[in-house]
Amino acid sequence: MQNKPKATLYLIPLPLGESVLADVLPIHTIQITQKLKYFIAENAKTARQFLKQIEMPVPLQEIQVLEIDKHSESVDFDYFFESLRNGNDAGLVSEAGMPAVADPGSKFVLQAHKEGIRVAPLTGPSSILLALASSGLNGQSFIFHGYLPKEKSARADKLKVIENNARKLQQTQIFIETPYRNDVLFQDIIQFCSASTLLCIASEISLPTELIQTKSIAEWKKNKISFNKKPVVFLLM
Repeated sequence: MQNKPKATLYLIPLPLGESVLADVLPIHTIQITQKLKYFIAENAKTARQFLKQIEMPVPLQEIQVLEIDKHSESVDFDYFFESLRNGNDAGLVSEAGMPAVADPGSKFVLQAHKEGIRVAPLTGPSSILLALASSGLNGQSFIFHGYLPKEKSARADKLKVIENNARKLQQTQIFIETPYRNDVLFQDIIQFCSASTLLCIASEISLPTELIQTKSIAEWKKNKISFNKKPVVFLLM
C-alpha cells in the first residue's frame, strides 16, 4: 500500500486592519496562500474577505474554509484534518495577525505536530511582537498575559502583581483587552500603577491610524486618551 504524501499546515498572517496588502505581506506569503484550497479559520467571513482581496486564482466557491468553534473545549480533529491527512496542504488563519498567538489556532498547530504534519509559519504582521519592538521596553525578557480579569477588583490585584514582577524582574509585561473595554483598562492602569512605571500603548499597528507611545504613568495621567474601541496592545515596565 502506497503511503500518502505528507501535507503542510501553513500559518498565514492576516493584516491587522484595512491596509494595502503589499505594505504588510510579502509576495511569497500571498503566492503560497493562492495555491491553497483548504483553510482552517478563526473567522470564516474574515478569511474569505482576505482570500478575495488577494485574488485567488480559483473561484471562492471551490475553496473550503472551516471555522473554529472558539467556545468549545474539544476539537473534532477528524473533521478539520481530513484534507491534511489525505496529503492536501492547508492554511491556518487568525482574524488578524499571526495565527496561534493569542489565538485558538495553537491547538491545531500542536495536533499537526502530533500527526507528523509539517508546520510552516509565513511572514507577516504580529501585533504583539511589533508592539514590543517599538515600545523601547525590555525585549530580552518579557511575558504575555493575554486578557486580564474582567472584574475590577481582580483586575486591580492582577495589575499590582504585574507591576511588581516588571519592577523585580526588569521584565516587560504585555497584555490585551477586548476593544470595547480598552478605555476601562487604561483608566485602571493609570489609577492602580505607580507614577514612575512606564506604559506603552500600541494601537492599530501598521495602519494609517497607528499610535505607539511610551510614557510614565504620571505622563499618561496628564494626557488621557480614548481608544474608541480600537485594538490595543498594552506593555508595562
